[in-house]
Amino acid sequence: MDFFDKQDVARRKSGLLVVLFALATLSIIASVYLVVAGAMVYATKEVDFWHPELLVVATVATVAVIAGGSLYKIAALRGGGSVVAASLDGKLIAQDTTDVTERKVLNVVEEMAIASGTPVPPVYMMQNEKGINAFAAGYTTNDAVIGVTRGCVEHLSRDELQGVIAHEFSHIFNGDMRLNIRLIGILNGILIIGMIGYFVMRTMFYTGGGRRRGKDGGATLAILAIGVGLMIVGFLGTLFGNMIKAAVSRQREYLADASAVQFTRDPGAVAGALKKIGSLGSSVGNPAAAEVSHMFFARAITSGLNSMFSTHPPLKSRILRIDPGWDGTFPEFDPRKPPAPSRQVKEKQARRDGIDVGKIVTGAAILASATAGASAKPGDTATAGGGVAQIGQPTPAHVEYAAQLLHGLPAPVAEAAREPYGARAVIYALLINREEDACGKQLQCLADRADTGIEKLTHELLDPIQELDERARLPLLDLATPALRELSPSQYAAFRENVNVLVAADDKIDLFEWVLQRMILHHLEPQFGNPEPTRVQYHSLKPLAGQCAILLSAFSYAGHRDPAEAEAAFEQGKTRLGMPSLRLVDRERSGLADLDAALDVLNTASFKRKRELLEAGAACIRWDKQVTVHEAELLRGIADSLGCPMPPLLPGQVLSN
Repeated sequence: MDFFDKQDVARRKSGLLVVLFALATLSIIASVYLVVAGAMVYATKEVDFWHPELLVVATVATVAVIAGGSLYKIAALRGGGSVVAASLDGKLIAQDTTDVTERKVLNVVEEMAIASGTPVPPVYMMQNEKGINAFAAGYTTNDAVIGVTRGCVEHLSRDELQGVIAHEFSHIFNGDMRLNIRLIGILNGILIIGMIGYFVMRTMFYTGGGRRRGKDGGATLAILAIGVGLMIVGFLGTLFGNMIKAAVSRQREYLADASAVQFTRDPGAVAGALKKIGSLGSSVGNPAAAEVSHMFFARAITSGLNSMFSTHPPLKSRILRIDPGWDGTFPEFDPRKPPAPSRQVKEKQARRDGIDVGKIVTGAAILASATAGASAKPGDTATAGGGVAQIGQPTPAHVEYAAQLLHGLPAPVAEAAREPYGARAVIYALLINREEDACGKQLQCLADRADTGIEKLTHELLDPIQELDERARLPLLDLATPALRELSPSQYAAFRENVNVLVAADDKIDLFEWVLQRMILHHLEPQFGNPEPTRVQYHSLKPLAGQCAILLSAFSYAGHRDPAEAEAAFEQGKTRLGMPSLRLVDRERSGLADLDAALDVLNTASFKRKRELLEAGAACIRWDKQVTVHEAELLRGIADSLGCPMPPLLPGQVLSN
């Protein structure tokens, strides 16, 4: 099952969620009606349970309360994963932290993000939680966060932590995060009925209603009975809520475990983490954990109804699926003893230590050495295929590539990319043209507009960044994204304007400038603006023929200056797309501004159609059997714009479907 199929599965799960929610709402309406009708019978002494008007009132009131509670919660979670992390008392780990424990988890997250072609998500640590657990939360990769307990980072070895983080990244790729957020909102609406009953009970007791006698005694007791009844209905809502969580969540954990093993090619990593959970536990003590229990790597709540209707499969079942030879016993671990590095970690560290950085002049040489080593491993098939086929499915070769890339970045560049002040200078330096005339114009614009300190830092970073392998440029943007998200609104507005000015300063926009600008806006605008969420509007590409033609024309012209060659490349793409009526658009009408407008519309197509578009684009690029870095960056930038994270194309790797 690939990335696009998983997105479809997630949407079907959303449909199941709606059905279960509707059934739960109907059951609660019936229960509320019975509670109120019973109270009326008690108050009036008339044995008549059928009141059509009461049924209408109970239905309208219950639906209004549940819908209001759900919409309120969904609105409160509009901020994405950071809101969930804050509710669990998570502390944002600074990107430039020097704390060894915090640096350990950030390094793993950075490697996983760059390997998968996504911006590095912010990482939150639940400082007071000793259990081993983690979660991913958000709507998209643009607002996703990774949360970890302190016990997770302290008790797991690096490769076990990598397995857990890979599991959480798989939830991002599988479309689970948005479903999880919706689940929180929907369940809040169901549970709010019980909260109302509790409020009625407290009000009656504190106002003395429960002790009153006299003419209004029957009515008072009836109201008290309604309060008790609504609390019971609330208990029923909790039961429904946990059943829905279990129905939607359990199978996804098996899928995420399998994806994590595929990601790291190390079954012992995920299995080892689960075995340590069997010995040391995964409980999360924060009261808000019950509400988001379905988001965690392992069971966060281990009592009451959460045990009866667990959102996670049994721990032993998960381990046996990964490690069929396991004997069923959990080994003893001393939580005070630091975890020993595994064989895989030792091998990776040995390879990294084998690179003599002092003998290598540029980052390009480091990346070439790293990638050559990664692609030469026995049994590694990454060089045989890539591109669209690996969207949402990065390989261990990509993880190794990312680790070597991070290890090979010049220290000043890496340090600057991890903090807000320097991250702006990194992006400016990436945009500076190597041609002398264009470079002079851009630097003058920067001198006129940017802060003096940032302009100076840009000059300092310019040479080391321009010496990097071209393949490192987009990963460097992914690395800098978390720091850029920490800008204030006014700082971001100035940064965005400076980016636009630098792009336009040389009177032309080249392909890389467009890709970088497009990705910056795609990843940062949701943080600082208030864009409407992208909704699927087209399940067929036929109404989008004009936009498809512009997209395929852009791919065709990107690597082929000769009109005949561009035409031949376009023919490959439209054949792959199955739209024979498409015609190559004139170069002037398939420029970057036209491509921007076309992509905004194409982004509303379903994921199946997006896969077809990207496969057709890859066919255009592959026509001459040569894939340049610029063509690969164009494909990655367009895939990113369509919400499809594409791993970096490794040297020696070819585009395949």
